[in-house]
Amino acid sequence: MPNFPTGRGRPLPLGTTVGPDGHNFALLCRHGTHVTLVILPEHGGDEPLAEFVLHPQKNRTGDHWHIRVMGLPPTFCYGWRVDGPHLPRARFDPSRLLLDPAAVMLSDGAVWAGTCEVDPQRTRRRSLYHRGPRFDWGEDVPPRIPLEDSIIYELHVRGFTCHPSSGVAHPGTFRGLIEKIPYLKWLGITAVELMPVFEWDECDCPFTNPDTGEKLVNFWGYNPIAFAATKAAFAADAARHGQNNEFRELVKALHAAGIEVILDVVFNHTGEGDDRGRTYSFRGLDNELYYLLDEQGRYLNYSGCGNTVNCNHPVVRDLIMTCLRYWVGDMHVDGFRFDLASILGRDRRGHVMVEPPVIESITEDGVLADTKLIAEPWDAAGLYQVGGFPFGRRWSEWNGKYRDDVRRFWKGDLGFAGALASRLCGSSDLYQFTGRAPRHSVNFVTCHDGFTLHDLVSYNHKHNRANGEDNRDGCNDNHSWNCGVEGPTDDPQVLALRTRQAKNFMTTLLLSQGVPMILAGDEFLRTQKGNNNAWCQDNEISWLDWTLAEKNAGFLRFVRELIHFRKRHPVLRRRRFFVGEFRRTPDPPRPAPARKPDLFEIGGLFPAGGDVSGNGHRDHPYTDPALPADLPILADIHWHGVEPYRPDFSYTSRTLAFSLDGRFTSREHDPDYEIDNDLYVAFNAWITPLGFRIPPAPTRRRWHRLIDTAAASPHDFLPEGEGPVVTPGEVVTLQPFSALVLVSER
Repeated sequence: MPNFPTGRGRPLPLGTTVGPDGHNFALLCRHGTHVTLVILPEHGGDEPLAEFVLHPQKNRTGDHWHIRVMGLPPTFCYGWRVDGPHLPRARFDPSRLLLDPAAVMLSDGAVWAGTCEVDPQRTRRRSLYHRGPRFDWGEDVPPRIPLEDSIIYELHVRGFTCHPSSGVAHPGTFRGLIEKIPYLKWLGITAVELMPVFEWDECDCPFTNPDTGEKLVNFWGYNPIAFAATKAAFAADAARHGQNNEFRELVKALHAAGIEVILDVVFNHTGEGDDRGRTYSFRGLDNELYYLLDEQGRYLNYSGCGNTVNCNHPVVRDLIMTCLRYWVGDMHVDGFRFDLASILGRDRRGHVMVEPPVIESITEDGVLADTKLIAEPWDAAGLYQVGGFPFGRRWSEWNGKYRDDVRRFWKGDLGFAGALASRLCGSSDLYQFTGRAPRHSVNFVTCHDGFTLHDLVSYNHKHNRANGEDNRDGCNDNHSWNCGVEGPTDDPQVLALRTRQAKNFMTTLLLSQGVPMILAGDEFLRTQKGNNNAWCQDNEISWLDWTLAEKNAGFLRFVRELIHFRKRHPVLRRRRFFVGEFRRTPDPPRPAPARKPDLFEIGGLFPAGGDVSGNGHRDHPYTDPALPADLPILADIHWHGVEPYRPDFSYTSRTLAFSLDGRFTSREHDPDYEIDNDLYVAFNAWITPLGFRIPPAPTRRRWHRLIDTAAASPHDFLPEGEGPVVTPGEVVTLQPFSALVLVSER
């Protein structure tokens, strides 16, 4: 065994660092009494190069154990053995070689699913130190796109390019994703939200496909074993330990294209599971410090994955903050989406805190000050905080209410016209009362967890048999509608209705105030064959089939046009909520009254000037032809029904229409501000055609038809300003389950 000189070392920083005097190793372990550092060869193995027993006085400062080792090779593996009191809440076992929580690389992960563990209690993976070439960031600068202007695109690194049809040279890797950047730029999205890129064990799935006998794998990766280590199997150069620099290449290339990088991070639980799980690190280092436990030492499971991280303990909080700063400072990422973020708000007993310290730390941290923070504001134990996530002015939220309300309206469920109106306006009912803005709502109809857009309009029920759990897994309450036939069909009427519904969802999403998020592949109608929980499907169920981009080219064109239309029009990207965005309407709707209408009956949106009756009500210009045609209306949004200014928010309503005044974008004081176009949007979620009488544009400019989701491509989305002129008072028929959009002249 080689002889490596040692010194006392330094307690900070945690992990492994190199300097002129050698490598410094520092580990935080409060309750451990015996700590040993083990150095192993680069390619692992059980035979160590050296073992160093740390002295509890010489090599310990407080709870930090540390040692300096000289003469180590430029690349090596290492791990820690820890022993301590054998108590009900502790899990010390010196026979286990533990990963360093601060490690930025792990060994034996270069080949996807190529290092499946055989010991149910111990891991063969090791912390890895590699002194590789220094990465040249050049002039890389974060794009810092305002949230209001963002369009997020959620994708899985492997699934995005793994299918042979992707046509990339490095499928399933960061480099493969780099090869697809021209497509992302052409599509028009502004940020990619990457599903987990932390290291996890893809072989930890216990299920097999009942039809084929195939052993399933953990494809998604929501089971981390190291919070700062890049997934080696996502790197084409992983065999030479190039995963960190390859990830940096991806970030740099996306930034050069004007696209931000948001990471989906999992700090709520770890891949160690419950008592039956494999020990990688945290459990063996300090079980009662890192996890929530009951009085008998059993794991509290608020994550649904066997354990819950003790996020608000100061030590764990510091680890989380260090990892987040690493991903921003060293890897240049632009934001984070926090999986099951409500768990970050629980104390050591699982109680919900009003001002959780870890969320406050993330909120107030200087390094993270310009990053986007997005919460999944619920957990697996029933805590649901949509609209009420702590320190919310700094955080945006996945708006689950948006998803559900939009789905239910277009499905034709009763009672959702009013809810849809609120969702279209940025969900002020959820966010405005706490001083927040439309940007705090991340709007989505689909995400990785659930049906794809194609499947949302093709299946009434989940079809998860291939997951090996007898179809028990996955959500049962999808608010989906198969349009008449379950699954694949050749019926042209059903297929046309499904395409129309998919267009309706995309139109609603991209014309809503807030931040839209699109699931990768939805733009060309990717299917998972009805599987709404494809976490364990590393195959064509989860991989993007790029031939669909050609097969469904008309739909892809429609989505791309919508994205670019949104980017051109600030009236769709407001910084503030609408004034008087929601008004009560009579129930049921009735013809225009002979008397002057009540404020709430016409939405409270009145012309400036005009005759005022004794009761203070003004005539609306549409119903009073005596008023001048160019009279401006001082309101930013106008609600309509099948008749102008007569919205129907009743329980039985399946229609909604509104117009936006291009003079009001909440950017009126911007020196570069220009008046935007007016917009008119109408939705018919009823089973028969309905005629909508068109109101005048708020600024009296001429209307042109832009979108008709019932029309075939390319007539479903016409060039802006070139569509047929639509005159005020004209009745336009909307087909069942269709949307109409008019845009005024500039």
